[in-house]
Amino acid sequence: MQTDSVTIESQPITEQDRAEQERREILRKYRKLLRSIKPMLKDGDAKIIKKAFNTAAEAHKGMRRKSGEPYIYHPLAVAQIAVDEIGLGPTSVVCALLHDVVEDTDMEIEDIEREFGYKVAKIIDGLTKISGVFEYGTSQQAENFRKMLLTLSDDVRVILIKLSDRLHNMRTLASMARNGQLKIASETMYLYAPLAHRLGLYAIKSELEDLYLKYTDPDIYKSIAEKLKQTKAAREKFIADFIAPIEKNLRDEGYDFIIKGRPKSIYSIWKKMQKQKIPFEEVYDKFAIRIILRTDLDKEKTACWQVYSIVTDYYTPNPDRLRDWISTPRANGYESLHTTAMSKTGQWVEVQIRTQRMDDIAEKGYAAHWKYKENGQIHENEKGVEHWIQEVRQMLENEDVSAIEFVDDFRMNLFNEEVFVFTPKGELKVLPAGATALDFAFDIHTEIGMRCLGAKVNQKLVPINYILHNGDQLEILTSSKQKPSEDWLKFVVTSKARAKIKESLKEEYRQFVSEGKDIVAQRLKKLKLDPNTHEIVNQMRAFFDAKTPQEFLYKVGKGIISKTDIKRFKNEKVQRATNNKKEFNDAKSFEVEIKKVRGVDSDMLLIGEDMDKIDYELAKCCNPIPGDDVFGFVTVNEGIKIHRTTCPNAVGLMSNYGYRIIKAKWTSQKELAFLAGLRLTGIDRVGLVNDVTKIISNELKVNMRSIKIETNDGIFEGNIMLFVNDTEHLDTLMKKLNRVPGIVNVTRFDNQ
Repeated sequence: MQTDSVTIESQPITEQDRAEQERREILRKYRKLLRSIKPMLKDGDAKIIKKAFNTAAEAHKGMRRKSGEPYIYHPLAVAQIAVDEIGLGPTSVVCALLHDVVEDTDMEIEDIEREFGYKVAKIIDGLTKISGVFEYGTSQQAENFRKMLLTLSDDVRVILIKLSDRLHNMRTLASMARNGQLKIASETMYLYAPLAHRLGLYAIKSELEDLYLKYTDPDIYKSIAEKLKQTKAAREKFIADFIAPIEKNLRDEGYDFIIKGRPKSIYSIWKKMQKQKIPFEEVYDKFAIRIILRTDLDKEKTACWQVYSIVTDYYTPNPDRLRDWISTPRANGYESLHTTAMSKTGQWVEVQIRTQRMDDIAEKGYAAHWKYKENGQIHENEKGVEHWIQEVRQMLENEDVSAIEFVDDFRMNLFNEEVFVFTPKGELKVLPAGATALDFAFDIHTEIGMRCLGAKVNQKLVPINYILHNGDQLEILTSSKQKPSEDWLKFVVTSKARAKIKESLKEEYRQFVSEGKDIVAQRLKKLKLDPNTHEIVNQMRAFFDAKTPQEFLYKVGKGIISKTDIKRFKNEKVQRATNNKKEFNDAKSFEVEIKKVRGVDSDMLLIGEDMDKIDYELAKCCNPIPGDDVFGFVTVNEGIKIHRTTCPNAVGLMSNYGYRIIKAKWTSQKELAFLAGLRLTGIDRVGLVNDVTKIISNELKVNMRSIKIETNDGIFEGNIMLFVNDTEHLDTLMKKLNRVPGIVNVTRFDNQ
């Protein structure tokens, strides 16, 4: 029997169907946001959130993200992060929904204030980038950071919403072009991850760091992620076995608790591998457990130490790894008791012991601190964040510094570690690790800092640049004849000390800058160069290795840079001009020229191509070789420099000068040789150096530039500089060297 077959063809999705799907998805996201914020809503809040959503939806109508999604998905996601992952309330949701409206549409701050009030308008203004033309040589990114940070002392929610915005941008970075990915990831690592850490947002800080690694070194990220995935089942069983006896004892003792097990973040594992020069398998504390107690505020400290005692009844602790941040909390309010204990299988496990209140503050940072403060549960230990905000306010008062200098000073204040010291009367002071006696003096009082001559530490006389250690007790010695000098800036680390020293030196500095300006103008006229262009001054700044044009003028005024030196600049500039190579100011001017040179629509610099008109060279700070992931950076005075994306200077360059980053990749020119450095460590034996050089010179025909090997008590360390074709060539060499008996580790290093 024959039956008729019917073919059903799938109909293509029409624009109308797609629009309907997107409309339903927008409503789903909006309703999810409302469900999350519902417990925090008060009278009228729901109405104003709805108004903010409608305003944002209308303002961004027809706009799409790089991924092709409707733009409104982004503000909805930022608001969701602000509520779920930071714990912010209705006002922050309104601001998150509206955060891009002024920047990307015709709406003005005045419109926001009229519709939503002064507080919302103030926060939105802090979140809106500065528009307009920037002076040549300045950093628009640094100016925007400064504007955002200026609002910190008024309303910390600006920073918290900005962190939510940055986290969503990092989560959706895959749709960006490569140079955009590098710029945003580096900015994140330069300022936003340390800022999240400083505000106690550890979960967000860890995710930002992991995402940074994912986009700047995807191979390393995938490798560690894959190894963590492969070991997941074994890891979960290991943690379950480890916590079983602790769990039983805590239950028997009547504690109300939960225990969480978690692996270290990918970035922290990678940092440990880098720092200790070890493979993934040798990172010993990849495991961590957290014991969270529910107990009364006045019993917290006792309960945590009792639980510590129970843990150490079963497992031997590492005495060097005990961290008591309950008695002396970190400056961002973080409280916890950390120890590292040896498991029965010979693996180290980090154990964190804290209460529910401490865990809220550790996970949600300043937002949780704020919530407890409003509920009248503020703990004496949580005043650290308030103190830090006060320090930032003092730093913000110094308006004369450049934006880049301002951001650098601010970053110095986002310290990770602290040192605990005491006044002569026994008052505890918390300062950043690396702080000196002079920092301590300024922390006590500005005038004491200004007149500081030296100090007595534990009754022993020390100089003002003495680096403080935990437990030091200091008495500051002063003199009415003492006054700040430029050298002081070389060893102070706190922003308060730096700001006050700079303020004192400012008048003298201004005078030298003014004199330098006159000298430069006269000299340039004599050399027939136009003294009125910012470009010339900025080229001179780069030529004489000064951080800012003002610093260059100051050095001229003070006589550090002479008139003869300025003539040398003119001669080198003329010499560069005769080389017939085009100079660029930024990435856009480069892209225009490369299209002319190559005659195709491409904005990529191909390294190794014979392009007489493009002036580029490999950066000495990281020695890139073919196969390395690289980017180009348009310098002010030295053409284009090619850096590895993992270069130690990459984060700073891309954070402050994103508009000078250009895409670059290698062409396959095997005949070229590039300098690379290898560091070898192992156990010394007779004939080892001979075996190493045989592999390098005879087997792989690699030319060496230098070899230096030192032996100490049977352990050797060697540095070899050699010429290779590309990363594949280098990897083959490293694998062969790793097989040499006695060699324990072979790693690549950057600097010559």
